[in-house]
Formats: sequence, structure tokens, C-alpha cells
Amino acid sequence: GRVGYLDAPTMWRATTVQACGLWPFSAGSGAPMSGVPLGQHLFTGATVCGDPISWFTRARYISNPSLFMLGMPGLGKSTLINRMAVGLAATGVVPLVLGDLKPDYADTVRALGGQVIPIGRGVGGINVLDPGAMGLAAERIGGRAGRALAAETHGRVLNMVAALLTIVRGRALDDHEQSVLSACLRHLRERTPQGRAPLLPDLLRVLEEGPDRVRAVTLDRGQESRYRDAVDPLHRSLLGILDGALGDTFGSSTSTRIDPDAPAVCIDISRIGESDTQLTAAAMLAAWSEGLGTVAASHAMADAGLAPRRWFFTILDELWRPLRAASGIVDRIDALTRLNRSLGLGDAKITHTLKDAEALGSDADRAKARGFVERAGIVACAGLPAAEMTDLGRVIGLSKREIELVSSWSSPPGWASTGSN
Repeated sequence: GRVGYLDAPTMWRATTVQACGLWPFSAGSGAPMSGVPLGQHLFTGATVCGDPISWFTRARYISNPSLFMLGMPGLGKSTLINRMAVGLAATGVVPLVLGDLKPDYADTVRALGGQVIPIGRGVGGINVLDPGAMGLAAERIGGRAGRALAAETHGRVLNMVAALLTIVRGRALDDHEQSVLSACLRHLRERTPQGRAPLLPDLLRVLEEGPDRVRAVTLDRGQESRYRDAVDPLHRSLLGILDGALGDTFGSSTSTRIDPDAPAVCIDISRIGESDTQLTAAAMLAAWSEGLGTVAASHAMADAGLAPRRWFFTILDELWRPLRAASGIVDRIDALTRLNRSLGLGDAKITHTLKDAEALGSDADRAKARGFVERAGIVACAGLPAAEMTDLGRVIGLSKREIELVSSWSSPPGWASTGSN
């Protein structure tokens, strides 16, 4: 009689030399085999592997070790990145989750034996004036390389303070205000005793006192009124940080520093309420600055022969939140995240749609935000509407079939059966 059940044929994977005589029972597959195993190919069933670091260092498929992830909520963005983090950790790469909002990654980092740092009101804070790991590395390295790292540390601290002020104001700083900030930070660094990091209240006092170095960049020409006119807007904005929504989190010493020897790190900001947009955006930027500063310090120590060379995989989730915090903030994000290739650093930036970039206030900001996608070595899509996929196709190039396939994922089938029994 007829066979009621037919076993599926066994599948084997082989090279073209081994399988060349098995026609017609062999099927070629272009699925990449370098990197973290991600799943099966939709059409061939072959194993698909991939991550930005393996594709950059070993396979050389891409020229930039970065991934940009786009997808509607609930379609597996965090699941995919978690899988990459676990796989890369097994190869010695250090995952850094810089701002976990839900949290999606804290349990994974704990399971890897890593460090979870909570940030939020009454939970923990970050001192944005603290040079952190970069400052400690600069002191230990010394010489010309140490001075170069100290100068880079100054620039990173300046960028982070300017980002906080931009969030409070809702617009970018004026050029002379950045010069005043830079002079104040240099003065603080020289005046603060070794072993103690300055705080934002210390920066406020320097503005009030007005030392000669700071007055010189305001062109006050010895007139107190000219100096006050130049620094009062900056003074008010700093008071807005300390006495406003951000003061509890950024006005005191860093609660827990990142352990540079940890196998994985997660900065957990999930205790900040979703409606607290200013604090959320500021905490994310501060976490990025702290984490990427730790990466820079690690590589400087390796260059000096004082520590082993390590690769890092940074995860920057919910990118749209800081992007919308204020006009001009995209410049600060760009400055924080641009140099991944030269730092031995792979990254994953995650957001919902390209419309997150289109919602920015100026054409310049929108162009810079689209540049995050254009520069990415890998662009991953997790179910986007057809209109969104068409827009993305103009940036990276997609066929009509690819657009239709990914768009179909954004509307999963319902429970109701449409076929006949």
C-alpha cells in the first residue's frame, strides 16, 4: 500500500570537490559561514552566520565593523543582537551594552559573568567630568603617548558636557561657549588635587570666579560686564542641569566605574521612566561616552605594551531617543561613535525606522543621521513597512523582491484559517 509517512531526506554540507559527483542531489548555497551562527537560510536551509567583527576581521566582507539594525517593535531586534553578543563573547570579544532601556541585555551579561551598572535617580550616577579609565591610562602610560591620551580625554569630557547643555537648552551651544567650557575644564584639571575628579558644581564655581584663562577667551578686555554677558547664558544652563531633571544623576561622583577586565558590561538605565525623555537621552549619551572612553583606554594601554589587546562589541539601542532630545545632538553622537574601525571596536546601532532620522529639525541633522546607515558595514531589517523599505532602498540599494519579502514580515499572519480542511 501507499506509504503514510515519508522521512525527510538527510541534508549534508560539503565542498564542491567532495559533492561534485552527487548531482542532482546537491544544491549550492551562498550563505556565509564566518561569524556567530544566526539561524537557517529561508530558502536553502543552510546555516547563516554573521556579525560585524567577524565579517570585518576574518572574512573581510565589509570595510567597517558596524551594524545598523532597523525594525518595528517586537520583531526580534534585541534577540538577534543578544545572540551576537553571546557568540562574540565566546571568542573573547567584550560586549558593552551602553544604555539598556528595558532591560533586554542585563540577564545575558550576568550569565556571561559580566558587570551590570544601574543608572538613575537614587540608583547610581555618572560624573561627566571624570576622565575615568582614559585619565588613569594617560597617567600610567606617561610621556608623549600619555599626553596625547590626556588631550583626547579632555575632548571627550568637553563633548559630553556640551551634550548635556544641548539637551537642557534644546539647541546647540554657541562657538564661544565651547571655548569658555574648554578653558574652564583645563583650569579645573590643573587645580583639582590628584586622585579626585572635579564635579559639575566645581565647574560652576570656576565660571563664577572667572580666572584669567577663562576671561581671556570671552574678550572681556578687563570689563566685568562684558565677561558676565558672555558667560551668563552658559551659567544659567549649568544651573538648569544641577537644579533640574539631570542634577541627581550627573551632579555627583560616578557610582560605579566600568571594570576594564570584565568579560561583558551592561549599563542599565531601565529604572528611568519612559516619559523622562531628557534624563533618558542624557543617560544614554553619558553611558556611550563612559563605555567608549574605556575602549580607548584599553587600546592605549595595549599600544604601550601594558595590557593585552582586546576587541569590543558596543550595543547602542533605541538610537532615536537621544536623536530627538535636541537640535544639534546628532553632532555629539557622531563625535562619540565615528572612530570604531581604528579602535578595534565593532558596534550595533538599533532603532525603529529611517523616519527617526527624518523627524530631526534641520536638513544638516537629517543628513548626518542618515550617514549612520550609509556608513554601516551591515544593515539588518526586522519587518519594515513597504514605504519604509522603499526609502531604505534609496540609501543602500534593494531589489523589489527584497523589499516585498522584508515588508511581509511586518504583518504576521493572523490566527483565522483561510484554507479548507
